Order: sequence, then C-alpha cells, then structure tokens
Amino acid sequence: MLQQLFRDPALLADLEKFARRKTIAQDEVMIRPGDPIVFVPLVEQGVLRIMREDEQGRDVFLYHLFPGQTCAMAINCCQAGKTSMVKAIAEDTTTLIQLPARQLEEWMKYAEWRAYINQTYSNRFGELLQVIDLIAFSHMDEQLLHYLQQRAKALQTTVLVITHQQIADEMHSHREAISRLLRQMEQKDLVKLGRNTIELLQL
Repeated sequence: MLQQLFRDPALLADLEKFARRKTIAQDEVMIRPGDPIVFVPLVEQGVLRIMREDEQGRDVFLYHLFPGQTCAMAINCCQAGKTSMVKAIAEDTTTLIQLPARQLEEWMKYAEWRAYINQTYSNRFGELLQVIDLIAFSHMDEQLLHYLQQRAKALQTTVLVITHQQIADEMHSHREAISRLLRQMEQKDLVKLGRNTIELLQL
C-alpha cells in the first residue's frame, strides 16, 4: 500500500521503518473519543467508519476511510496535542498501517507526505460539509438514504444486515420513525426490506 501511495525512496524507508500493521475484526472499535492518539491509522485493506459521539453516547456518521486513506481528525488531534474526538469502527475485517503520531511532523519535510496530508484534509472537509448539509437542509428520508448508501458502498454490497434500532441509534432517531421511513422508501422501490436486512435497489 505504501508503495502505491508514495514514490520517494527516503519517505518510503522512513514509513516502513516505523509502520506497524494491525488487523481488527468487523464491528470492532479501533478508538473512542477521549482516547490518546499514539498512532494515525492508514487503511491498507477494509474500511473504517468514523463517527462523532456526544456526551450521552449518541453517534452520528461522519465519513468512511477506504484503502489508502487516513483520518484527518486523528492528524489534527495529533498536531493540537488533543485526545481523539471521534470513534472509528471497522465495517469489515480491516488491516491498518499504524503510523506513530510523534513522527508526523518529522515527515512534513517530504513533499509527497505534505501533499498527501493536504489532500486528506481537503477530502475529509468536503465530506464533512456534505454531512452538515444533509443535517441542516435535508429531510430525514434523504439523510437515511444517504446513510444506507454510504454503508453499502463501504461494504461493497447492496444488502445490509442491520436492524432498524441500529440505524436509529446512529441517526439519533426513534426506531418507529426509521421503520416508517423505510416502509415509505420500500413503496417507492428504493429499498426492499427483509428480516434484519435492507436491500438497496438504487445506489
């Protein structure tokens, strides 16, 4: 993965010197809000779901990290000397390249690394604006469809194994409201509902 992202031999040698690989199971929480950040994850295989958690433990989906991507939130917290502000969960079995937080500033001397970090900030900023727009300007059914589409994209499937309660928990809603919206979406041929499954008919 590192060789696919970077070409500078000196940078690659530095990254390989400090990189540690770790595999986490599906649905395993990699980090929680308040945890110290000792490394920044770079996804090698699989997908991480990044969530924002409030003081009551309620989550809101922010974005996914796919192979070759890292977390702008983690980088920002490292630079500011703060603990984690997000929760990261493995969508499926996920292999991470763990890059020590203490090395990030040192690697800024490499042009390729600076460009990679800047592109990471740009990509994540755009995704966060999309989330804000959905929350602020969209109806709940649009937010729900976006949520389902993003989860399906991350898992590379059209059939999600998920309960209405799980969706309600992550969307700060009530199960009854989610179930009602899903039935309406089924009537519009957007989804097909099964027992703890939701098939997306339009991606």
